[in-house]
Amino acid sequence: MRVGYTRMPNQTADERFMQLAAEAMDGLPAWVHDTMENVEVLLEDRPPPGQPGLLGLYQGVPLAKRGTHYSGALPDRITLFRETIERQARGSDERLRRIVAHTIAHEVAHHFGISDDRLREIGAY
Repeated sequence: MRVGYTRMPNQTADERFMQLAAEAMDGLPAWVHDTMENVEVLLEDRPPPGQPGLLGLYQGVPLAKRGTHYSGALPDRITLFRETIERQARGSDERLRRIVAHTIAHEVAHHFGISDDRLREIGAY
């Protein structure tokens, strides 16, 4: 698992955001780290056009759908959208920390094959 940038970082806000993302990943249970496979976490300033409120995005093949044909694939990607997350945090570092951690957990759930509908059912949305 790798946490990285897709662009050159601003040496202040982006480094803090990267630190929070790394802390959120480190805070996941050990079984998650043991089970996650071929995933990288990226930070981008803003979400794709037409999705202005998006906090994060999982792209890849969930573990539950990988079969014997899955080999040599590029890493799955979990992308966090800094500006959207910071806007929701409204200047609070504690709220920023919680939103980053929640978004990481949410996107990791998708890596495990858990849908948005199921996340709503279990109250994790």
